[in-house]
Amino acid sequence: MREFSVPATATVAEDENLTDMVWANAERFSNAISFRRRVDGTWVDVTAKDFAAQVTTLAKGLLGAGLQPGDRVGLMSKTRYEWSLLDYAIWAAGLVSVPIYETSSADQVEWILADSSARAVVVETTTHRAAVDSVVDRLPELRHVWQLEGPGGDGAPGAVDELVALGAEVTEEQVRTARKAVAASDTATLIYTSGTTGRPKGCELTHRNLLAEVRAAMAAFPELMQPGHAVLLFLPMAHVFARVIGLCSVYARSTLGHTPDVRNLVPDLGSFRPDFVLAVPRVFEKVYNTAKQKAHSEGKGKIFDAAEATAVAYSRSLDTGGPGLGLKLKHTLFDKLVYSRLRAALGGRCEAAVSGGAPLGERLAHFFRGVGVPVLEGYGLTETTAAAFVNVRSAFKVGTVGRPVAGTSARIAEDGEILIKGDVVFRGYWNNPEATAEAIQDGWFHTGDIGELDEEGFLRITGRKKEIIVTAGGKNVSPAVLEDRLRAHPLISQCMVVGDKQPFIGVLVTIDPEFFPSWLSAHGRPEATPVADMLTDPELVAEVQAAVDEANKAVSKAESIRKFRILPVDFTEAGGEMTPSLKLRRTVVAKTYAADIDAIYAK
Repeated sequence: MREFSVPATATVAEDENLTDMVWANAERFSNAISFRRRVDGTWVDVTAKDFAAQVTTLAKGLLGAGLQPGDRVGLMSKTRYEWSLLDYAIWAAGLVSVPIYETSSADQVEWILADSSARAVVVETTTHRAAVDSVVDRLPELRHVWQLEGPGGDGAPGAVDELVALGAEVTEEQVRTARKAVAASDTATLIYTSGTTGRPKGCELTHRNLLAEVRAAMAAFPELMQPGHAVLLFLPMAHVFARVIGLCSVYARSTLGHTPDVRNLVPDLGSFRPDFVLAVPRVFEKVYNTAKQKAHSEGKGKIFDAAEATAVAYSRSLDTGGPGLGLKLKHTLFDKLVYSRLRAALGGRCEAAVSGGAPLGERLAHFFRGVGVPVLEGYGLTETTAAAFVNVRSAFKVGTVGRPVAGTSARIAEDGEILIKGDVVFRGYWNNPEATAEAIQDGWFHTGDIGELDEEGFLRITGRKKEIIVTAGGKNVSPAVLEDRLRAHPLISQCMVVGDKQPFIGVLVTIDPEFFPSWLSAHGRPEATPVADMLTDPELVAEVQAAVDEANKAVSKAESIRKFRILPVDFTEAGGEMTPSLKLRRTVVAKTYAADIDAIYAK
């Protein structure tokens, strides 16, 4: 199958923009609960009418600060209510938002603010403010720096109060004029790809791009995107995936909450009780690994393992005629003993989850579906305004990323590259016409990923074009297939397959720091033993070898992993090996651990 298209369910008119629904909700459903914000540890309701009023007030402040239509405004903060509030205020003032990951270094902040020629930036903390202040002398376009959290105990106002004061003389009619002047074809946001190599590129997304994506998502998840349903965001709002779901909540009139710290995720899920969640695969891996670790540490490992096997078997049976009586009975038993507790950890009301940003292993997908929380995996990039493909409740194939979203066409090029066309495809890279011309050819966006379309239009990702490894024997190997399987093992946190121009395939492996203590305890070792002291331990080596053997089942002998190297520390964003969206920076890992890679191939 070389090409597959899905017609649009709705078109975007040129006179539409992203702010329209805020005022439509305020006028028609003024008392609907649009948001629940965290205030002093409790969730406080924000109605549609209140939200529109707050957006108007901050938009006045932005206009009062002298910002002009089309000016870029940086936004650097953890996931919190004010992020959504400011995003809409920026658009209501006719401006362009430029999100910045709150973990970004001063050098990254400088690059994004300079390349976008931002006239203002809103930061969250004094740490963020210090990062901006350290480079502000090299940002001649920057006129305003506002900080959400007041600079300390000196009574200084935060960004919201400052903007309220700046907008005191601006009228509501001026805001209305500004927002009505914005067309669907105007730029809404510049999102800088975190980039695994080189400088991040600014993806220029229009109001049409985002509106098309929102409508496609709502068509894909009608049972989830409903008035009154609740969604809790905990992914970084600088990531297009979280951003789009936040926009969908406003359009669907569901209730949106934000939580900035995943360390408190379980209690937050319990108190907020979302109807569905979205996350990157690493979050689902952590949920699974934590549950497994807890069960084994409490002496209930055999029960959990049996429940896991039953969940996977039950899910697989759904694709082959349904479960038999014996499997149904086992599933019912484990639902009471195990699955109900896992669902309770997600708040007790979660009907489904949406995953994107990286591949989710098939076994995990079957596990969660068998537990009763299907993880609907999708695929897309910043350049496609988040999901270009997605599995839905009515059309779901584990191991694929679904079919194209409404209004989108997909094509597989002769070399296997995935090409995408439709209103979700971005306008281009900001200030980079050469990169734009390379990425968009004849209307088709070249993703750089390799995949296969089946006869029903479901896409299976098989690798990344630039990551294909060519061994010394000329064998082309996609590392993603092996890496996804390895990361499914609870002991393994991260890994990177190597072997370009080498006689065989090898892999670097890191150990999950959360699971490792329970593994040590189960093997009669002190829980505080560092990984560095266990690199050649026979039992640890055997466990990793078992994971490698399992991963090798997915590939041919020539593509299989022959040797591995356990590293003493995990890959992290702070260490530079991971991007803020938890993608592997292969060039950084290859450079940092060059000696370990050499050791794999030493004779």
